[in-house]
Amino acid sequence: MPPSDDKADWSKVEKAKQAGRFLRGSIDEVLSSDQPALAHDDAQLLKFHGAYQQYDRDQRKAGGQGKAERAYQYMVRVRIPAVRLTATQYLDLDRITDRLASGTLRITSRQGLQYHGVLKRNLKATLAGINQTLLTTLAACGDVSRNVMMSPAPPANEAESRALDFALEVASQLRPASRAYHEIWLGEQKLESGAPENEEPFYGQQYLPRKFKVGVALPGDNSADIYTQDVGIIPLIEDGRLRGANLLVGGGLGMTHLKADTFARLATRLGSVEPEAVVEATITVASIFRDFGNRKDRRHARLKYLVRDWGMDRFKAEFVERFSSRLHPWAKCGELTVKDHIGSHRAADGSWYYGVYVENGRIGDTEAARLRSGLRALVNELQPGVVLTPQQNLLLTGLTGQQVERIGEILDDHGIARPERVSPARRVSLACVALPTCGLAIAEAERVAPSVMDELEALLASLGLANEAVSVRMTGCPNGCVRPYTADIGLVGRAANAFDIYVGGRPAGDRLTDLYAEKVPLGEIVETLRPLLTSWKDDRQAGESFGDYYQRVHHRGPALGILTGAKGTP
Repeated sequence: MPPSDDKADWSKVEKAKQAGRFLRGSIDEVLSSDQPALAHDDAQLLKFHGAYQQYDRDQRKAGGQGKAERAYQYMVRVRIPAVRLTATQYLDLDRITDRLASGTLRITSRQGLQYHGVLKRNLKATLAGINQTLLTTLAACGDVSRNVMMSPAPPANEAESRALDFALEVASQLRPASRAYHEIWLGEQKLESGAPENEEPFYGQQYLPRKFKVGVALPGDNSADIYTQDVGIIPLIEDGRLRGANLLVGGGLGMTHLKADTFARLATRLGSVEPEAVVEATITVASIFRDFGNRKDRRHARLKYLVRDWGMDRFKAEFVERFSSRLHPWAKCGELTVKDHIGSHRAADGSWYYGVYVENGRIGDTEAARLRSGLRALVNELQPGVVLTPQQNLLLTGLTGQQVERIGEILDDHGIARPERVSPARRVSLACVALPTCGLAIAEAERVAPSVMDELEALLASLGLANEAVSVRMTGCPNGCVRPYTADIGLVGRAANAFDIYVGGRPAGDRLTDLYAEKVPLGEIVETLRPLLTSWKDDRQAGESFGDYYQRVHHRGPALGILTGAKGTP
């Protein structure tokens, strides 16, 4: 901890961690009691275990419930390092939601899975059931290293396999060591003398000041959006050999409306390291964050604010001081793009993989399409590997050509649109959960995004732009969970049924948007964009994307990218 950081000024969450006995608090006692919900400190500690205490805000509004009358429920998030599941694991996870949750699964924008609507009485059974699949919820949330993101496609060679192993190694090294998870959820015997002082050799009793996000790209594929991560890793592969990795630090998209000192920021180039030093380098960055991050004001506690406040010269000097290997200059590497993994693709080993489009990550059955039933049938019959993507979709891997043909038949049988029938814009659209369960949501997102896309698709078709993959990402608050500030169009909840519109990013994730319009009513979003989309159609250069066109013609400030920070960064 910084010597000047007075513990008396720590935030309420820091004080909860300090008193929490390495994530134990009184969670176990409350779960066994008639108390309807966890108090503040325990609710904060519960996040480290992978669950958020929430309530159905629709029910509260309809019933006029006061705080004491809220019908509390829980969101449970599965942490899946390397984002690869076996067919058995997927089917087991699917069964849990019928018994203990809302009947749906949701793929997150960090390649995890979420259950919603879990009741307090079912929390232990839910987490224990997930653990029985050889997965965990530990560190899916909280002030620790979150799920490590990576390219979802099967690796093309041994070098790519080694690069993707970075995700597994980082996740393993930065996983909390506390036995609290096993005591509370898995029935491990509690220590009579309480938690030992050295139970968390890396994190200590305070863990990190805020969440810590890591992403691993592959050459040509930035599906993991590494410029938005606390640490972004770009493997350097030449002639089929892994030569090392470039590292970026200090990315993050969360901000607060009307707070100019909070901002989205793209990660800055730190340098390159040898292959065997990538994991140590990532942990070194986490250690700097642990020791110097802001523990007084959670709005300024992410690593990006430390990098901004210190500047890269000081940050790099501290990194070199702690790092046992050598930090090399940034190495030249190819441009990163984001690949569309939807539909059928041939893998390097001759097998096939197939990307199933999942609108906004929600796996459920409706009258129009029985997506959850269809996926269950596919996985049960074909026994593929299952990979979750940062675009909230799902890949089935290790397939034969005959199995790929069978996928189309099963999709048709369940009313699920084949990928070629989904518009390019909708295929790259994302939305967060927002209302009714997220406690931070100001406006809708997932529930209204499909209708916004319906209207946008109609406009694009009328302009002759139906085949353009204009990326639209919608959030119910400014925290940016589906990365709206790097999209062609970002729709960010500003008030009930009103959104700020951001324009000018691009799917590669290496450019931030401009604020284009404020407090636009939900029903006026597409019409507000009509003049800009029309001018793009009329004045674009050959092959120019919507975001690139905006930056060339309408951008209102200097273009600042990964070399110099981010627009709006003081």
